[in-house]
Parts: sequence; C-alpha cells; structure tokens
Amino acid sequence: MAKLTRRAFGAGLLGTSLAACSNGIGNGNASVIDARVASTLSFMTDNYPGTKSLRERSSGMLVMPLVTGVGLGLGGSYGRGALVVGESVVDYYSVASGSAGLQIGAQQYSHVLFFMTPEALMDFRSSPGWSAGGNIEYAINDQGETLRAETITSLSPVIAVIFAQAGLRIGATLEGSKYTRIIP
Repeated sequence: MAKLTRRAFGAGLLGTSLAACSNGIGNGNASVIDARVASTLSFMTDNYPGTKSLRERSSGMLVMPLVTGVGLGLGGSYGRGALVVGESVVDYYSVASGSAGLQIGAQQYSHVLFFMTPEALMDFRSSPGWSAGGNIEYAINDQGETLRAETITSLSPVIAVIFAQAGLRIGATLEGSKYTRIIP
C-alpha cells in the first residue's frame, strides 16, 4: 500500500483543481477570448471610471478577463487574455504563477496591465516570457474613480489594475506571474 504524503496530496490537489477549472477560456478559441476581453474592458471602465484615463494614455494593455488561483500550502493561478494596442487585439497571452507557504482557498479575478510607455510595451512584446515583478505599480481602489493617471504614470511604466475579485483567498498580487504568448 502506497503512503500518501502531505506534499503529494497538495500537489495532486493543486493539479486537479487547476485542470478541473477550465478558467472559462478552455477551448483556445480566439473569438471567445476577444469577446471576454471586450466585456472585461467595458466592465472595468463602467465600474472604475478612473481607468478610462489610463486606457487613453497607455501604449497598450494586457487584459486578463479571468484568472483562477487555488492554494493549499502550494498554490497556483492561470488565465488567458489578449494584448490590446489602440482598439485592436494584437496577440494572445497566458499568465501562470506558483507559490508556497501558508495559504488556503481559491480566488478568481480580472486584471489589466497598462503599458504607459512605448518602451515598456516593446520590452513586453519582445520578451519570450515576461515576468511580473517589483517594476509594476498597483492601482487598486474600491472607488476606481479616484485613480489619476497623471500621478501614477510618471512613477511606473507598467500599472496593474486588479478587479472583480471573488473567492476566499486574500491578497491578489501579480508578482512572480509569468506571461507567455500563446496561439489560441
């Protein structure tokens, strides 16, 4: 009889959870991703009017309509979305992250990365796998209308807005997340 360790159980639970949740974007269909990106941008600007200014001033936006994360000791998250430049989708990306530590629960959220300079957008697009780190400024606020692009853009070339959080896991962060170009 095989002995089941906590580590094996946690890894199995994490793998099963991430595989079981199709993240709403499981078929790889570009038109489905496009529709969800448009819906997410509409929701964001309707509910957080301050993001409209960020959108207008940005060189491009990476829109992740739904990211699902789970954790039980070991944790991870995954989502798919698109890079929007102007009003056009130019590429598709996935985001994945892993973590270890004291954690339990599951969470879903949307996020948009605003590339505020052409250089930041170029660095992202030319990278084979871009990792979010300490160079991102977070603009998270329950009253999104108080966001002001003038103040934030001078401080950081990449601004992350995380919204529409649902679930029991506290503290969504993008640090340690890796973005990879995909073909839907």
